[in-house]
Amino acid sequence: MTKAQHITVGGAPEGFDATLILAEVAKTGAPVLHVARDDKRLAAMQAALRFFAPDMPVMTFPGWDCLPYDRVSPNAEISATRMATLAGLAHGGPSHFVLLTTLNAATQRVPARAVLRGAAFVAAVGERIDEKALRDFLVRMGFTQAPTVTEPGDYALRGGIIDIYPPGEGGPVRLDLFGDVLDGVRRFDPGTQRTTEKLDRVELAPVSEVILDEEAIRRFRQNYRIEFGAAGTDDPLYEAVSAGRKHAGVEHWLPFFHERLEGLFDYLPGATITLDEQVTPQRLARWDSIADQYETRHLALSQKSRGDTVYKPVQPGLLYFDDAAWMAAVADRRVLQFSALPQATGPGVIDAGGRIGRNFAPERQQENINLFSALKDHIRSKLDRGPVLVASYSAGARERLEGLLEDEGLIGAVGVSSAKGIGKHGLHLAVWPLETGFDAPGLTVIAEQDVLGERLIRAPRRRRAENFLTEAQSLSIGDLVVHVDHGIGRYLGLEVVTAAGAAHECLVLEYAESSKLYLPVENIELLSKYGHEEGLLDRLGGGAWQAKKARLKERIREMADRLIRVAAERALRSAPVIEPEHHAWEAFAARFPYQETDDQLHAIEDVLNDLGSGAPMDRLICGDVGFGKTEVAMRAAFVAAMSGLQVAVIAPTTLLARQHYQEFASRFRGF
Repeated sequence: MTKAQHITVGGAPEGFDATLILAEVAKTGAPVLHVARDDKRLAAMQAALRFFAPDMPVMTFPGWDCLPYDRVSPNAEISATRMATLAGLAHGGPSHFVLLTTLNAATQRVPARAVLRGAAFVAAVGERIDEKALRDFLVRMGFTQAPTVTEPGDYALRGGIIDIYPPGEGGPVRLDLFGDVLDGVRRFDPGTQRTTEKLDRVELAPVSEVILDEEAIRRFRQNYRIEFGAAGTDDPLYEAVSAGRKHAGVEHWLPFFHERLEGLFDYLPGATITLDEQVTPQRLARWDSIADQYETRHLALSQKSRGDTVYKPVQPGLLYFDDAAWMAAVADRRVLQFSALPQATGPGVIDAGGRIGRNFAPERQQENINLFSALKDHIRSKLDRGPVLVASYSAGARERLEGLLEDEGLIGAVGVSSAKGIGKHGLHLAVWPLETGFDAPGLTVIAEQDVLGERLIRAPRRRRAENFLTEAQSLSIGDLVVHVDHGIGRYLGLEVVTAAGAAHECLVLEYAESSKLYLPVENIELLSKYGHEEGLLDRLGGGAWQAKKARLKERIREMADRLIRVAAERALRSAPVIEPEHHAWEAFAARFPYQETDDQLHAIEDVLNDLGSGAPMDRLICGDVGFGKTEVAMRAAFVAAMSGLQVAVIAPTTLLARQHYQEFASRFRGF
């Protein structure tokens, strides 16, 4: 293939680029592999594809959620999703689809296709199953035994029933064995334990990229000794793998377990590759970061002091793509590099015709201008050229915008669920979490954020983890439990009790003096697991448990009283008044290479007010990675240091402390 197949596509703003991917699938009749710059852009592209082509198969391949050379493994659910995608690609899939991945995932090597084809377990109802072979397979493929399955990668054994939570989106499956014959397979809801689907067969793929079979363990031991020499007893990784156990963070030594690794692109040899905007500079920056973290680990290894845990890093080129490896991987591919802004057309550069949409920020900032009147005028000017779509983040926001537009005289807007419902003319409303609108040939899209300003998007809150039980299968005979009314007892199993002519399945609990309590399973929420394996049983019907609860409540009241007293004493104390010197402060703030966000400005202002209040400072700044917390800390440190005080910056890891040192040294140079 020629270099002309590497094409820069200008005029492809976010949102509109999804239509270009779909057009490429239709043109080539082959899959498209899209590389997004991060997880946020991957989710946005997934939403855009779902809006423009709900029937198009879309697969995802996320990157690890941990840093290179970390001491922890990637999240089990992410690993399961990755392996499910690789298994699907290795065994063949639809003729045309879109595979979405991130830059981090695309620049990391993965197990070869042959490994995924050979690492599978298939069984059909009515066939014989070697239960020991199945258990060995689950252990080798990275599954973890648990009392009850709750997430991908778990499996549970209970007599002739085997629950397995395989990778993928289908959910857990339950295998009913009659002797050594598979009597039935059903998919079930892990929360309610209710059957959701009956299956005729089950197919299991690895849940981890590290497969701990005998050959992989032998290969790891050999490669580890070649790279680092003989391993001593102070190397828990080597000891765990040698014993066939999965060690925390073992995935970061992935190249040592496999004969060879491949890239994600190798799984789709005929696919077109499309690249998100800013992928190239971020790819180069990622490699620099990987190399820096490797050097840090390597330096720490050479300077290891007694008592430190051994960490012997794999050379970065074995697991990650450097620039040369990346260019070699895409050299013979058709590659489309998207750019939101139009580019000068010429050899290898085309203009897709899309343009970034209008932003109503000027109107929002002027009190004498009606924002929605300006929006109405803009929509009417665009309706002369074709349909207009207003994209909202939620159904409620769509209804509010519809009402505001109706107040301005725009009647008859049509609600649509996908692009298929958009007519040749008219105003349309849709739920589509689009950050920025765009103008495209034959369609104008206005995002809610263009009109109302940036939204603070919060991830859905996880349900609070509770210790209360929801199913009897999560208990083993002999476990200690706590009944909310009767205290600590021992679980003895299930028993059917006939009362008032009806049979009830009950949990049998043993208390002190061999007393027993029969609790119907429908009231299991009254129980919670006891925090220790051993403990004294309470007396059934006695007052000791109620006395314990009363004493605990009193302790809580005492703690609350002490906390209130400490807060009051703190409020009465004084602290030095620290205020920034105006000119030096302005010069330091001007060095910040980015535009401060509103949240950053608010946090900085609050910290300055604290320092200048003359009262002890007690403030916590919270924010996700990359949200600018370090800049807030830098400005607080600057004010204190320029006032003649000393400042200590404490970081949780050596790597982070080193990064902070470099950033502080650069920003404070000359002061």
